[in-house]
Amino acid sequence: MNITHRPVLLAEAVTALISGPLITPSDASKKILIIDGTFGRGGHTQALLSELGANAQMISFDKDSEAIAAAEKIKDARLRVVHDSFANMDQYAEPASVDGILLDLGISSPQVDEAHRGFSFRKDGPLDMRMNTDHGLTVAQWLEQASQEEITHVIKTYGEERFASQIAKAIIARRQEGLAPKTTSQLANLVASVVRTREIGQDPATRTFQALRIFINRELEDLEMGLKAALTLLKPGARLAVISFHSLEDRIVKQFLQANAKLEVPRGLPLRDKDLPLSPLQIISRVKPSEVEVQENPRARSAIMRVAQKRLGVMA
Repeated sequence: MNITHRPVLLAEAVTALISGPLITPSDASKKILIIDGTFGRGGHTQALLSELGANAQMISFDKDSEAIAAAEKIKDARLRVVHDSFANMDQYAEPASVDGILLDLGISSPQVDEAHRGFSFRKDGPLDMRMNTDHGLTVAQWLEQASQEEITHVIKTYGEERFASQIAKAIIARRQEGLAPKTTSQLANLVASVVRTREIGQDPATRTFQALRIFINRELEDLEMGLKAALTLLKPGARLAVISFHSLEDRIVKQFLQANAKLEVPRGLPLRDKDLPLSPLQIISRVKPSEVEVQENPRARSAIMRVAQKRLGVMA
């Protein structure tokens, strides 16, 4: 099957990174290092490379072995491909050495559209959902061993599903009958039998599948680690752009940026404004897809990109 992935906010992300004070695309001799935290199918990586000079370097990460296989087909000496989570990016670059970092969160179209990956409730396939299929439990394996309380917690916390306890109870009941869900259709049908009301246009299984995917891939933990690593790696003046697709991700990004753009100084200290230390980040923008992009790519409708810049004079 020929499956394509359309990167969200492509032009906006490229502009956000290269319009900062450190990067001058026309200067081909300048040594620039950019990190793309999720290669996906390379849309953002290749667009950024097309704007950068011959001495630029790009490190692109992905947990998904199929994405890595696609990345390795790109013949560009400036690109380094790393089969790892962006949570570990500080193991591949020195502190204060990176000119721009892009984190495109969520999953790619091939992951959703290929039934054997088990991400989609619309396509029947094995209940897997692992981004890195070389490691860890599949969703089916986890559901075989998790307690009702654990399943409830995951679906409620990561899916914000108000029927989480009923879904967990139904999964345990099926498991006790020797019929624990092993395929996406089996789980989707089980959830639909319990969730009788849902927002117009939303499948009953949407929140449950989101929750299990986030949990099994440690997506929120990786995001928190990746944001901390990015702050360490960015040069003063370098930019961080993060594209999120649901409220749990965006809340973490928003709170991280706000916390590092605000300096907490105890009240009563005899300090003038010019004596205050600098906060690490300056928030630059919040960008959403245009109506045209959403019409052309409905999967972009929930995307939000937040952009921040490491303040000049801040090294840590």
